[in-house]
Order: sequence, then C-alpha cells, then structure tokens
Amino acid sequence: MPDGKLHETSTNFILLGLFPPTSLGLFLFTLTIPAFMMALASNVCMVLLILLDAQLHMPMYFLLSQLSLVDLISICTTVPNMSSDFLFGNKSISFIGCGVQCFFFATLACSEGPILMSMAYDRYVAICFPLHYPICMNRRGCVLVILGSWAMGAVNSCAHTVYVLHIPYCRSMAINHFFCDIPAMVTLACGDTWVYEYTVFLSTIIFLLFPFMAIVGSYGKVLLAVYCMHSREGRKKASSTCSAHLTVVTLYYVPFVFTYLLPKFFLSPAEDKALAVFYTILTPVLNPVIYSLKNKEVLDALRRVAEKFHSTTM
Repeated sequence: MPDGKLHETSTNFILLGLFPPTSLGLFLFTLTIPAFMMALASNVCMVLLILLDAQLHMPMYFLLSQLSLVDLISICTTVPNMSSDFLFGNKSISFIGCGVQCFFFATLACSEGPILMSMAYDRYVAICFPLHYPICMNRRGCVLVILGSWAMGAVNSCAHTVYVLHIPYCRSMAINHFFCDIPAMVTLACGDTWVYEYTVFLSTIIFLLFPFMAIVGSYGKVLLAVYCMHSREGRKKASSTCSAHLTVVTLYYVPFVFTYLLPKFFLSPAEDKALAVFYTILTPVLNPVIYSLKNKEVLDALRRVAEKFHSTTM
C-alpha cells in the first residue's frame, strides 16, 4: 500500500499517553482520579447552585455557569479516555473517536476565551458604569453573547477537525499526547502543512489574543476605577471579584500561549503534555474553588441552598 494513504488502511490512532508504565506513572495517575472527581463535583455544584438560587440569577453568574460548563465538558472529554488507556493498556482510539475528541476539545478551547472576555466586560460595566449595567448586561444580550461564543467555537472547531481527519498520514498513527490534540496530529502528516499551521495561528489570534486584549483593557479601567473608590467596602468587594477572575484568566491563557502561539520546536512533546495538564485537569479543578472561596455571594447561596435542602429532607 502507498505510505501516503496510511489513514485509509488503518482506522485507529494510538495515544502514547501522559504517564509512563512505571510505579511513578501509577502514583501520578492516582493523583489524577481525585482531581477528576473534584472537578466533576465542584463544577456540577456550581452550575446547579446558579440554577437553583434566585439571587444568583444575574449576568455575572450566568456567565460563570457557562465557564463551569466548559470546564466540566473539557475534563470529561480527555480524562476518562486517558484513564482507560492507562489502566487497561489499550491506547488505541478509533478515527471517528479521535475526530469527536478533537471537535469537542477545540470547541471548548475556542469558546472559553470569548466567555472570559464577556465576564471581564460585565465587571467593567458593573464597576465603571453601574447605572448603565441593567441596560448593557440584560438577559437577552447575555444569551446572545453565550450562543455566539459557543457557535463561533463550534464552527471553527468543525473546520479544523474536518481538515485534520482528511490529511494523509504517512509517518505513524501514534500521537505523542494523551488526547487527540490537533497540533500533535499535524506533526504526523505527509507533506508540507505550513499553510494549515498559519490557519491555526490565525484562529489562536482570533480566539485567544483578541479576547485577551479586551480583558486587559477592561481590567485596566476597572483597576483604575477601584483605586479611585472612596468606599472601603466597595473597593474590597470589587477587588475580590476581579482578583478571582484575573487568576482564572491567567490559568487559562499562560498554557495556551505556550502551546499554540510559540513555534513547535520551542517545546518538546513531554513539555507540551505537561502544559496540557494545566488546561485539561488543573484549571477545571481550580476555577470553581477560586470563584467560591473569593465570592461571598456564592458562599451565601451555597448556605441557603444547603439549608433549604436540609429543611425539605427533615
């Protein structure tokens, strides 16, 4: 068979995985499972809490629920398959399964930037123009922003997924990663893929860099407004909310910048996988913790829902 059409004769990819088959690998894997369970429980709780507590039915918390939903789907897209591969030694993933994983992961990665940008704009309007807040951040506008974020992410992801599943693979079907990451798959392709790599770079600019610039601009003005506040309580509340969001933004952007904006030769496959752990496992674990510990309204809502649930079970 011609080497240039390897993907026509082989229907499976091989994921080389994250952990080595050693005692150290087993120890690291045992840390992953409680992290996964914690991310699953905390993000589900955050979504349900915002849904059940009427006092959290505000634009900021609606956007936060979408961020938790992104984190929830993201960790469920990568970790269960990675765990199964490690436990049972079956590193094979079907061509279609790999495409599905590519699509969901890319959709989530592309949607999160606009969602974080919308959260930054929400805080900007709330702190700098509080009287205009009900007009600028109304329910219809929030729904349109969220639908637009998901739709743009899905369309962009679909284009990349279709391309990566149609390129010929002639080197190997072994992906040096623990999930079907598009840049890792492109390295296995036959021929020159520089044109496609430029489209990946362009997508990164649109879905990462532009939202980042908007976030920096929004928080620059927010921090200036907070500094000028006369109310100590108002300054403390605004600072707490903004610091939580800025921490989440940092956790999201730093690994993605290293992975998708830097040249391929800058990172080894092992370093690339280590960075991927941040945005596939650690970020979904830390985001709900950061927002709940630094937000009095979320803690109060958790207390109200817990009391309500306790009273109904008595």
